[in-house]
Amino acid sequence: MGSCIHIGEMLARNARMYPNDIALIERAPAENKRKAITWRQFDEAANRFANALMKKGIKKGDKVVHLMMNSIDWLIAYFGIVRTGAWAVPLNFRFTSDDIKYCVGVAEPKAMIFGEEFIDRIDAVKGEMPSIKHYFFVGKETPAYAELFEVALEASSSAAPRVEITYEDPCGLYFTSGTTGTPKPILLTHRNMVCACITENAHHHQTKQDNFILIPPLYHTGAKMHWFGSLIVGGRAVILKGVAPEWILEAVSQERGTIVWLLVPWAQDILLKFDSGELKPQDYNLSQWRLMHIGAQPVPPSLVKHWKEYFPDMAYDTNYGLSESTGPGCVHLGIENEHKVGAIGLPGFNWEARIVDPNGNPVLQGEVGELVVRGDGVMRKYYKNPEATANALKDGWLYTGDMARQDEEGFIYLVDRKKDVIISGGENIFPVEIEDFLHTNPKVKDVAAIGYPDERLGEIVAVVIEVIPGQTLTEQEVIEFCETLPRYKRPKKVFFGEVPRNPTGKIEKPKLRQKYCGMGEAFKI
Repeated sequence: MGSCIHIGEMLARNARMYPNDIALIERAPAENKRKAITWRQFDEAANRFANALMKKGIKKGDKVVHLMMNSIDWLIAYFGIVRTGAWAVPLNFRFTSDDIKYCVGVAEPKAMIFGEEFIDRIDAVKGEMPSIKHYFFVGKETPAYAELFEVALEASSSAAPRVEITYEDPCGLYFTSGTTGTPKPILLTHRNMVCACITENAHHHQTKQDNFILIPPLYHTGAKMHWFGSLIVGGRAVILKGVAPEWILEAVSQERGTIVWLLVPWAQDILLKFDSGELKPQDYNLSQWRLMHIGAQPVPPSLVKHWKEYFPDMAYDTNYGLSESTGPGCVHLGIENEHKVGAIGLPGFNWEARIVDPNGNPVLQGEVGELVVRGDGVMRKYYKNPEATANALKDGWLYTGDMARQDEEGFIYLVDRKKDVIISGGENIFPVEIEDFLHTNPKVKDVAAIGYPDERLGEIVAVVIEVIPGQTLTEQEVIEFCETLPRYKRPKKVFFGEVPRNPTGKIEKPKLRQKYCGMGEAFKI
């Protein structure tokens, strides 16, 4: 494997040190199923898949597309791919056939592993993906053109493949979630992955005794990179298949979970069931649950305050990151800074951050500018896109596209995505401020603020409100509630409906602009 302690070698080290300890638990509450594997079993299975790929001619620098729902097999396949020196190309499980074909066209992979949920989507475009020579299938009824994953493992050696891997070698091609247009391929290296392990562990102090409840999609850099903080110390994890408040609480209770990373909607759903009395915290064993943290989106301070009413002794952290920074941690609040909830925090461990003007010069304290970060987690490049790379990477700094400001103590507050800023009569209006304000209304479950075209002002503020089930809220009530906002920030149009979020919790504003303004992403470019 070489001397570089990359994530594949971390798994091997855990297998040597803790061979018989449980590494991963998979819970499928809808099917009432549970299974677990040890570190040795995890390590050997990853080696078997690596050897199965190498028998097919997969070598260092090749690409393997990875399209599966969360499971233990997802991680076995992932570690198997990176141990060959190939690049893992994990795809969003929501991608359509056309999305899959597009990503395959960019990546030009030689192999694909996919789950049974994706048979129809793969069948529809298989003839248009000529680079893929080998298909591995995870599921029951194997397509004629694919080899069953389990059979491939059984037929392969559990010995570690002898592939020299360095920190500078690429290991992953991650496509952005696509809320802002065509997904962009982000090339990440082994150094990037190790940075995520170290940063996450420094922030949340995982030990071997921790049990990480892993819920968000593994194809994304978010949850997986948080779990890396446990991987580096041999802490176990629970992969929870499916999201419901009672399933999360049961997993924490029955598996003695200590850390849970939630998205805003999931935390809201738990609180709603507590508030209604449908679920009661005292019915679960939750005393060992030491940390709840949220990332991937702005977090309403009112949500955290509400959470602490039920869990006053639980630590809380906000994490900021993006796929281009190998996931979360380049900025984080810090569990010791709960009094600053509302901020995304300070530069993360081994990271730098600045807020700059359009020329790249630091802005004055308190002024709004673009957040830029620098550290070992910054991507190598946007693959096959030198123009986008040049716009995002300048002198080692990653330009995030997020607008932010800094207070007198150095804490950074996210203001909004650059392209989501509403410009009304020449005034910049940041949707997050309006959204945070409306989240304090007890009848509001979720809310999104968008720019609505206006002939006189260019744009006016429109809000889309998802009301808590069983509650009623009128347009007039919303207008009156917002009267304490400065006049130019007050919503001029109020819509009621679902607030769509992608699998990582980000509001899909192009969809809202399309639905309510009759315009898609082009309106904001």
